[in-house]
Order: sequence, then C-alpha cells, then structure tokens
Amino acid sequence: MSASELLLGLGVSQGLFIPDELALSSRLVERLVEEGRIRNKVVIHKYLLRDLEEKLANGDDAGINALISLRAVCDRMGVALEFLGRDDLEGDVRSALRELASSIGGTIVTSDPIMAKVCEAMGIDVLYAAPRGLIEIDKLFADGVMSLHLKEGVNPRVKRGKPGNWYFEEISNVPMSREKLELIIAQLMEQVYAEYGRESFLEVNKRGTTILQLRDYRVVITRPPFSDGLEVTIVKPIVHRSLEDYNLPEVLLNRLVERAEGILIAGPPGMGKSTFAQALAEYYRNLKRVVKTIESPRDLQLPSDVTQYSKSASKEGELYDVLLLSRPDYTVFDEMRGPEDFEIFIDLRLAGIGMVGVIHATTPIDAIQRIANRVEIGVLPSIIDTVIFMDHGEVSKIYVLEMVVKVPMGLKKADLSRPTVLVRNFLTGEVEYELYVFGERTFIVPVERGERPEDSRIGSLVSSVLGRYVRGYDFRVEDGVLKLRIPPEYMKIYVKRCQRKLYRLCRELNVNLQVTSKAE
Repeated sequence: MSASELLLGLGVSQGLFIPDELALSSRLVERLVEEGRIRNKVVIHKYLLRDLEEKLANGDDAGINALISLRAVCDRMGVALEFLGRDDLEGDVRSALRELASSIGGTIVTSDPIMAKVCEAMGIDVLYAAPRGLIEIDKLFADGVMSLHLKEGVNPRVKRGKPGNWYFEEISNVPMSREKLELIIAQLMEQVYAEYGRESFLEVNKRGTTILQLRDYRVVITRPPFSDGLEVTIVKPIVHRSLEDYNLPEVLLNRLVERAEGILIAGPPGMGKSTFAQALAEYYRNLKRVVKTIESPRDLQLPSDVTQYSKSASKEGELYDVLLLSRPDYTVFDEMRGPEDFEIFIDLRLAGIGMVGVIHATTPIDAIQRIANRVEIGVLPSIIDTVIFMDHGEVSKIYVLEMVVKVPMGLKKADLSRPTVLVRNFLTGEVEYELYVFGERTFIVPVERGERPEDSRIGSLVSSVLGRYVRGYDFRVEDGVLKLRIPPEYMKIYVKRCQRKLYRLCRELNVNLQVTSKAE
C-alpha cells in the first residue's frame, strides 16, 4: 500500500515531522519522504531512540532497522534527519513525542488512533494514517475458519474446522513482513476504537502483549522480547450453542438447576469448554438467575444483562469483594490457570456463591486433583459437586462427588476407616475413583472391576518406601501404572534414597512407574 493510499489529500508538506514508533516501524514516514510528501526535516526524539536501543538489546531489531532505512532515504531525498529531546526521561514515549512537537511546533506522524486523538485534543498538528483494506476479517473467517495466524517471516495460516477436528491451511505463499503486520495492527486498533464499547475494547496493553476484542473476534498481539517475533492471532467462536443443543439427559439438567453449585468444566484446549460455559451461563440467565463472569480476556458472547468482569483489569481482592457485595446466583470463571484463580474460585464457593469453573485438564480426575491439592479433603465436595468433561465439542463424561466414611481402597483394617470422597459416574451411578488422606498424603485410587489383588496393597507399600524421606506426595494407580507426584523440593532425595527401591517394588507388583514433579 502506498503512502498516497494511506494519507488521502496530503500534498507536499514542509516543516518538522516527528514520527512515533509505529510510523517508523511500519515504514510509513519512510514512504512519505520517498514519495516527496515530506520535505525539510524529520525529527527523532532521543527518548524514542533509547527505547529502540533497549528493544535491540532484547532481540527486537525492527525499529533500529527501520531507522537505518529512513536515514538512507532521507540522505537520498535531501531531507534532514535530526535527533532532539532528552533521552533520560521516564514514562510513556508518546507523551515525550507530544511535548517535543508542542515545544518546536512540529507535526506528529502516526498510525495510532489514540495518539492522533490526543494530539487533536492538545492542538498539536498530526498526520494520521489510517490503514484500510489490508485485512477483511469477516471474509477471512468464512467457510469454517476458527482462527487466523500471522507472524513475521511466516506464511499466513488459518485453522479450519471445528473443535477437536481441525487442520492448518496456508492462505498465501508470501511470508508476512514486519511492516505489513504493523499496518494490520494499526487497522485493527482503529476499528476497535471506532466501535469502542461493550463488544469492542482493549483488554490488555502491556509491553510485549496486547489483547483486543473486536466484536466476536479476539485479537492477541505479541512482540519481542515476549515472543521471538511480531505475531498476531485472531480467534472467532465458530459456533454458538444453547444448552438444548447438547441433548443432555433430563436428569443432568435437573441437577444443574437444583443441586449443582460447584461445577468444573474440564477438557483439553480447543475441545469446546468455553462454548459450553457460555451455553450454561445463558441457561441460568434464562431461568432468571443473576449471572456474572470472570474472564481474561472477556470473549464470551453473552446478553448485556450478564456482567462480564475482567480479571486482568482488577486489583488483588477486588473481584472477591465485588462479587460478594453484588451477590450473583452463579459466577462463571472462564479459564482458571494460576493459584490466584483457584483461590478466588474456592473462596467464593465456600462463601455460598454458585461457581462454574473452566479448567484445562486431560482427564476429569486431573481437574479434580488440581482443586484437591489446595483444600482439605473434607471440604472438597462442598467446593466441587459436579465435573463435566468436554471432548470434541461434546459432553463426554459427568462425575459427581460425595463424602462418606469408609475403609478406602488400598487399606484393609476396619480401624482405618476415614472420610473418603467418592467420584461417581453420574449416568451409571458407579464409583470410579476414591480420594482419601493417609498420613500427610492424598491418595487417588481408581475403583475398577477385575482389580488385581495386589493393587489394594500398593498404598501401604509405597508409604513404606517413601514415608521416611518424602512428604506431601500423592499417587494413583491407573491402567497398570503407578502415577506418583512428588513436591519439587523432595525430588533429589527421592532419586537418591527411594527411586531404586520403588522400581524394584513396581517390578514385583507388575506395574509401571511414572514419576512427575507435583505442582505448587
């Protein structure tokens, strides 16, 4: 795209022109000089130069390379290139550029809609280039496209298909350039600010990371040093389903309405967890329940009477206070990742608020274990009562949790009875797992028909090997594999003191051993 297409109606301009970083890295100011649209002098703020130097030190050389190219063009066209201002400033580079323009009577050159608006408000001359037609999102996302992936130096690709059944497809054999990507980002930013409101907004804007919501599209932009190159990922939900579309059993719908108040929606990435959570939120809303969501980013497509809170925009403890005071019937927590997310979920659930949490997990029991490791075993069913596992966009398994007092699997003596959490298949009624505490450790034992007699002894045998040296471990036996999870601080002593004995024990019991580090 030529500069004449970008700056309609701009003739030959005299004076002092101060480009911002976007105008520099997208080669906008370079093209304007080359076409003779800008004459006299281009001014680079020394603070911007320092910022480009820091980025170069962190592996991002795009800005410096653009500046070198601009100097060559200015020399060839007879346009002066000068460096002004102080390089020891603090704060936003854009503010420093505006102050310099105001003090010397210069004109800001930018493709940033925010920069242009602020300059206009301050009475500073500005040349605003609004790139258009570089990308037509609605056309690109036709024919079952789930996401668009653009990265400098890589051919543009789309992910086509549906959750659980998709493939990558290259849509061009021409690699993306840094300059074109910068212009595409500028176009997306302009569209967001032109439609700013509930459906289009800036979710996160940090050094190296920007997340936008443009109507149905989530836009994730990463830059060096956070990523190894400039990358733009645009994702759109390809289906909007209601709870009725899942053809759930009537008994499950009744439970979701009458009993389920601590729900986990689990599954691997891209399997339809958020789509189901959105359908469940709308279902509760249609039942006249007060529904709120916690998201980062806010990309669930919900009616306007469902308030969506941004986790990334909140301060510590703010979400907890707001939700307790607003008293929703249900809160949907879309994608719980770190320890703080689990703490919020647990605290709000124990406070009596109905919670629906979305969590990444390869199996349903893995999702339960991520909560079980953070609470006393006795309160686990009060926090989670229903687990819904998604696979290829459909509900594949439903578990319910209940507490009993019994002699758990792996123990024999009657005086070893203790509180035990039963993980029951909701549709068949069969208990598939038991969770219990023995000593300081949490055990997760699958309950299977045809279980080998030696499986019931594994808990005590493992304890006899590890008990003197390792604290806080947990394990489960599944499909002939002893899956042992050990806290990181005990891994060295495990390898030195216990590993050989445990391997020998597993050979005697004819089971395989899998040892991993236990997450905090």
